[in-house]
Amino acid sequence: MPTVPGLRSPYAKVGRLVYFGRMIDKIHLQARGALPADYLANLGQGFDLRCCDFLRVPYADLKAQALAGGQTEAALLDWALERGGPRSDEECEVWNGFLMKRGWRDAGAEILARRIREGQLEGQPIMTMFDYLDFDEGRDPVAAKSWLG
Repeated sequence: MPTVPGLRSPYAKVGRLVYFGRMIDKIHLQARGALPADYLANLGQGFDLRCCDFLRVPYADLKAQALAGGQTEAALLDWALERGGPRSDEECEVWNGFLMKRGWRDAGAEILARRIREGQLEGQPIMTMFDYLDFDEGRDPVAAKSWLG
């Protein structure tokens, strides 16, 4: 998959959460017709769905709020937390740890191995789905130590 301008790394945080900003980027890119077709089937599914479930807001509601315009992703996260209820620092730490390690010695490992093969990324130091997404999109999370940000 080539680099997608305007689509940030899943490791990038908005507030205390990883992945949220990437989900918002995908919503905006899709609305502009700039999201590659390979991404469309997973909109509102996978990590998007898990993120919305964690925030306790329906994906469709978050998408509508994001497309209403005029809000930063930080303001959208605040909206979601107001709507679904606040999360403690510990809950956010557990959430971030779960997502950042997905595919490493868990039920997602088989899917990760398949995607690495399909993307011909066998020689890369990919240990998690986030690593895979970054390498697949032309970023090197290992060199950048993205998980520390």
